[in-house]
Amino acid sequence: MRDKPFYAETEQLFAHVRDHAFEPLAALCDDDFGIVDINAEGGTLVVRNRAEWEAWFRGLFAQLTQLQAQTWSEITGYEAVQTAEMGYCVVDFDQMLVTPDGKRLRFSALSTIIWKRVGERWKEARYHSSLLGVKDETNPTA
Repeated sequence: MRDKPFYAETEQLFAHVRDHAFEPLAALCDDDFGIVDINAEGGTLVVRNRAEWEAWFRGLFAQLTQLQAQTWSEITGYEAVQTAEMGYCVVDFDQMLVTPDGKRLRFSALSTIIWKRVGERWKEARYHSSLLGVKDETNPTA
């Protein structure tokens, strides 16, 4: 998987979310036509412009920081197509959420990311994510 187009950029995108690193995430994403993401309740969030995008991620990162939650993504499947100026990837992943009180949730998701070349780098131009399921791993022996 790692040798496929945009894999490194996708890992970087997920790492910025994991680290609540707003500025590097904002530099990697143009989101020309907005994003479709998963909201905190597991529903669909439609973000149509940059101001909404910034408000969503600043609010999400503040909420996760307040909860003292650890999050990370584990890529479980990956495919990509690249041309000279654009490309896309389809990524299956599990988003983990662990809180200090011992709560551990696994959100299985499927995302399509459109990438565009900007100068010498690739930037996210559109992100669309769907929630496939949630597993509560808080007490795996129960």
